[in-house]
Amino acid sequence: MQNFDVLIIGAGGAGMMCAIEAGKRGRRVALIDHAEKVGAKILISGGGRCNFTNTGAGPDNYLSQNPHFSKSALSRYSPGDFLKLVKQHKIPHHEKKLGQLFCDYSAKDIVSLLTEECRQAKAEFFLGHQIASIEKTDLFTVQTDKESFTGKSLVIATGGLSIPKVGATDFGYQIARQFGLKVVEPAPALDGFRLKPPDLKKFGDLTGVSTDCLVSCGSASFRENILFTHVGLSGPAALQISLYWRQDNKLHLNFVPSETPDKLIQWFWDYKRKGSKSEVKTLLKEKLPNRLADRLCELELPEGAALPTVSNKVLETFCRTIQDYVIVPESTVGYNKAEVTRGGVDTDELSSRTMEAKNVPGLYFIGEVVDVTGWLGGYNFQWAWSSAWAAGQEA
Repeated sequence: MQNFDVLIIGAGGAGMMCAIEAGKRGRRVALIDHAEKVGAKILISGGGRCNFTNTGAGPDNYLSQNPHFSKSALSRYSPGDFLKLVKQHKIPHHEKKLGQLFCDYSAKDIVSLLTEECRQAKAEFFLGHQIASIEKTDLFTVQTDKESFTGKSLVIATGGLSIPKVGATDFGYQIARQFGLKVVEPAPALDGFRLKPPDLKKFGDLTGVSTDCLVSCGSASFRENILFTHVGLSGPAALQISLYWRQDNKLHLNFVPSETPDKLIQWFWDYKRKGSKSEVKTLLKEKLPNRLADRLCELELPEGAALPTVSNKVLETFCRTIQDYVIVPESTVGYNKAEVTRGGVDTDELSSRTMEAKNVPGLYFIGEVVDVTGWLGGYNFQWAWSSAWAAGQEA
């Protein structure tokens, strides 16, 4: 039997950050993980360069049944705080776009930062341990296939269901339910879409075509690139909007977001007034990738539609259609490709200041396992750091 002050299940980013903070307080910490190596999800993130935070991360960038829950942790441990740690370890980094910070060389630098900080905090790693049971009397007891551990505090940092190839499981949700905590139904998020057969027939052969697009679902909108795939849609704008999409919701795609509808209509009319005899698709290629322009004209206009033969009313309808093209996806692609899991341990069950379960003293949930999901672009790592820091001050 190994005795500790704090037992942390999950040696990913959130788990290690919590271990660092608890260790700084003189707590004896055990990090227990079924994987043989730490930080697998960090290593594959950001194309192997780890988008480790976003300089603009704030509560508005997160989705949760309680939109206020993330405020406390994010305000007390900010992107600037993690950036200080990156600079202390002299990790070369850069801002790519929209506040997204990446390592210059490798995500391994972030894993090295965390493991070195854990070493300094005297946290101990127990890797390759399959957990058989967790019980609570006065202390928490964790039984693995190799040995038993006891601790006054238990922190669950096991992540969600996304990317099972790096070891993702529903273990955190199981533990929450074991101790009577509600779980908001998990779903894949920051994920591409599968299109229904009729729409896939229209666009499936455009695989590889990417274009600037404003994608909306309900009141949420994102303008970045979309990418047509062999099953449907991907790219940053599609991944972002997947956070807000629910089954049978409509997606609205504006393929020419740089122009207002009236300006786009006027643009075509001006060509027509000047006597242009070009086909509509030829002109549209000034605004869109060639294959996409061809396809939209094939779908919405008579074959070979030249500008002089198309009435102003038809042109106006066409412009409004391609700036509000409606698609109802079949589903998202699923957990194998999803960057994160939406949903998780219900925030009503937790203290927003400490991440401790309100009705189970000493039990904490941090990171992706909680019902707080960030946008694409470093926001979910920042939630991992902030929620873990908060728990590490108390556990």
